Amino acid sequence: MKLCALTGAVGAAILMVHCPMLATDHLAASRGKLLANRLKAALTKPLMPVVFFLAGVTYDSVTLTRIDRLRDNLILMAYLSLLGALIVLTTRADLGRVTADATVDSGNVKSLVPIKSLIARAQPHYPHVIHFLLGGLFSAYTIYYSQSASLTATAIFFALLVVLLVTNEFLNDSPTNVRLLVSLYAVVVFSFFTFFLPVLLGSMNTVVFLIGAGLSAAVTIKVVRLIYRREQPAPWRWEEVVTSLPAIGLIVVLVGFYFLKWIPPVPLSLKFAGAYHNVAKVDDDFQLAFEKAAWYQLWKRSDDPFHGEGPSYCFTAVFAPVALHTTIFHRWQYRAHPELDFSTTDRIPIAIAGGRDKGYRGYTFKQRVMPGEWRVDVETAEGRVIGRVSFRVEEPGGEPPELDTFTR
Repeated sequence: MKLCALTGAVGAAILMVHCPMLATDHLAASRGKLLANRLKAALTKPLMPVVFFLAGVTYDSVTLTRIDRLRDNLILMAYLSLLGALIVLTTRADLGRVTADATVDSGNVKSLVPIKSLIARAQPHYPHVIHFLLGGLFSAYTIYYSQSASLTATAIFFALLVVLLVTNEFLNDSPTNVRLLVSLYAVVVFSFFTFFLPVLLGSMNTVVFLIGAGLSAAVTIKVVRLIYRREQPAPWRWEEVVTSLPAIGLIVVLVGFYFLKWIPPVPLSLKFAGAYHNVAKVDDDFQLAFEKAAWYQLWKRSDDPFHGEGPSYCFTAVFAPVALHTTIFHRWQYRAHPELDFSTTDRIPIAIAGGRDKGYRGYTFKQRVMPGEWRVDVETAEGRVIGRVSFRVEEPGGEPPELDTFTR
């Protein structure tokens, strides 16, 4: 062995002296091969799925702008289509259902037609791309859904997404991975249709939501059928049922979340809200008056606390897609002491039209408010909360408060 190594070293030295051009080419080829091997080794490390997942989150946060933008929705649809195709290809390979002509083998890849050759060569990297696509989709949904409601009302929904993601990260080699991938796909498809159909149809109600849930189930079942597809059409098999049941069960659970008002009312989102002493429309703007803040309260732009007996105004700006026209409600609620429950005093409708980036502006008011805790829930006709304005009413202290104003 030592003699061979010495001979190889001497040969390399002679090559460098007598054939510098060949030596340079040989060295460049060796470095290229070394770099390729290092890149291949890096892609197989356990940390890489997390890197691809975070890359998807970062990319999506930068590229997505508005929930009703055609380009953004086309991106999400492309993500969903590619994700479904990769899940089918990956799981068919794991289950041994890939035909012999698609086997990744250095001896036969070159003999494949170009498209099959490309698919075969890319097969080892499918899991990384799946993590990238999931990262992009879930980051988009996090952005959209977090804008539509407070996390207190949707904590269970987000917890479900997180549990599915973490579980998938730790069970990459488990036999249940096929069911997990299909379940994850069902969730991302469901989350997409929940906001895309109202954007497309210009209407949001229970019927539209249930149509989206039905489409989600149909797409998920189609993916499962493709995973277990055979040369000849066949009736449902037990393995298809077992794979589909968890995903369909998740969709049913999410439908239950809707009726429990745990799913944010996307595509609506609260852009601005506050309590004020007065609201007046001046030309195309609204002038909002609130108690002048102390010199250190640079952030104050509304009345909390509110000093006086009224009137008290609640001003909101709610974003809706261009084609969407709907009615929202201001639910005024009051409690005199912290240990008591809030009781509803008024539920006032406001018709809104979509399209304005900073939200459709409107306000309601109460002529008289009692001392205690007040909150105004901004909600849909079905009672799903878009956002909340909370403030405390206190007795006036002698002189009327000095007011400051700004426009929205």
